[in-house]
Amino acid sequence: MSQRDARPSEPQPSEPQPGDAQAGDAQPGAGDPQHAEAPAGPGRLVLLSTTHRVAPGLLSGPAWRTLHTADRVLAGDPAHPLLAPLAQSGITAEVLDVPSYARARTLAEAASDAVVVWLVGPDGDPGLTDALARFAVEGAETPGVVVPELELLPGSYDLPGARLLDLVTVMDRLRSPGGCPWDAKQTHESLVKYLVEESFELVEAIEEEDRATLREELGDVLLQVFFHSRIAQEHDTDPFSIDDVAGAIVDKLIYRHPHVFGDRDADTAEQVEANWEELKAAEKQRESATDGVPLGQPALALAAKLHSRARKAGVPDALPDADAAEADFGARLLRLAAEAQDAGVDPEAALRAAARRYRDAIRAAESGQAD
Repeated sequence: MSQRDARPSEPQPSEPQPGDAQAGDAQPGAGDPQHAEAPAGPGRLVLLSTTHRVAPGLLSGPAWRTLHTADRVLAGDPAHPLLAPLAQSGITAEVLDVPSYARARTLAEAASDAVVVWLVGPDGDPGLTDALARFAVEGAETPGVVVPELELLPGSYDLPGARLLDLVTVMDRLRSPGGCPWDAKQTHESLVKYLVEESFELVEAIEEEDRATLREELGDVLLQVFFHSRIAQEHDTDPFSIDDVAGAIVDKLIYRHPHVFGDRDADTAEQVEANWEELKAAEKQRESATDGVPLGQPALALAAKLHSRARKAGVPDALPDADAAEADFGARLLRLAAEAQDAGVDPEAALRAAARRYRDAIRAAESGQAD
């Protein structure tokens, strides 16, 4: 049954006017094979693709218009996710019960003189477009074969961040029964070392300005977040998911950016930072400027962070005195870290940069290329 809207009735012939040819009069070219009525033009085969990352039925305007005006809507799987939404919209789709290798020819023949919409499967129907292209080439060279017009119509598009849903699916598969034994036995504690390693590898990629590695290492760090979230989802008494994690950080970002999402003014980066620290202090209800500083971070970074917190809180300089002669290296390094912080230099990054230069000098010396 056609999906097309009812067409208006054909216009009725008007009364003959003077000078018009009358019935039975000879018409120019009448009976001449060269002026015989041309055969109907080819139909149209529309391959309607959708993304599984968008809920079925959320289709574009052109997709819905094409579906409602098509002569036939066909699918290759009775479980195709679009069938139910289409049925609710009054569109009947037929399931094409033919082997996959015969689909191209069957679809082309069905669309030879009609508009046919093919609902592309969630897997993208690999090989179908190639088979249709071959049919078009062969059909163009075969007398009597009508090749329909072929149109690729995206019915829905991925939104930014849509591939994150794929990562959720993959992580769930790895942790579920029948997945990966290694992934299934990991815990928050067992993954800590990987999180630290991946974070340092990301830092190195940034400092080396290696964009290909940067993209890869960002993915590795992202995986750690999803991995921990998936493990947390299985907790017996206090489960939470990646959605809870994302929702919490969204709420935090909105709360701590009142100059963007609220009515507070902040025209400079310094004002933004001051607002952030004020809101953070009220939110955390900390008793000391040092509360919340992770002591497990690298020593230079820890020293710089403590010094920064003290300065922001207006705490008097409490750096311990150090006598170089006594070789109190810890106190001396602490002072160096504070000096770097005051100068706007990240002491951890500065030391890493110096270490890289030292590494290069060692390699040059080893190869006999030292200056």
